[in-house]
Amino acid sequence: MFRKTQESWLIVGLGNPGKEYGNTRHNAGFRAIDLLAEALGCKIDKGKFQGLYGQTVYNGRKLYLLKPQTYMNLSGRSVLQLSAYYQIPPQRIIVLFDDISLEPGRLRIRADGSAGGHNGIKSIIGDLGSQAFPRVKIGVGAKIHPEQDLADWVLSSFSAGEEKALSASLPKAAEAALCIIDHGIGEAANRFNGFKPI
Repeated sequence: MFRKTQESWLIVGLGNPGKEYGNTRHNAGFRAIDLLAEALGCKIDKGKFQGLYGQTVYNGRKLYLLKPQTYMNLSGRSVLQLSAYYQIPPQRIIVLFDDISLEPGRLRIRADGSAGGHNGIKSIIGDLGSQAFPRVKIGVGAKIHPEQDLADWVLSSFSAGEEKALSASLPKAAEAALCIIDHGIGEAANRFNGFKPI
């Protein structure tokens, strides 16, 4: 009797490598996946696939956690390499990332869709050749001044109030990713869409 192949999932946190980017808006995904790794007792310390990754078993499934080290705009290269090697389809690749259209700390779950102006997501869509991967969007706030350069904004740090809101939502973002695996995108959206820190 053949043993059923263990289902594999990939959770990706987006960000830029380097200490200088650690607490910037663009690195919300890195911070969320670090919290997830800590909760699962999984070290993201293997250097391969143009990224840092770790692997563990979660509720009977193989789970890979990935932090691309390509810088944001080329994130898809790392995601494609790992997912192709372990034969993980887009529908089982969950991406955690920053969203400037949401106020700091707000969460939004999506099953698929366009890049919405996010270069990391644009890169992943381009390299995977698919938009059909789940996302956990983490609100980091819109530009204060319309004329402000977007790159400068996403590479800026949070105010004390914004940081407080984000710190409260990051564990929920990690929880939402696991909820997608356990209960599906619909249930995760019902539980976490619109989450707002008190």
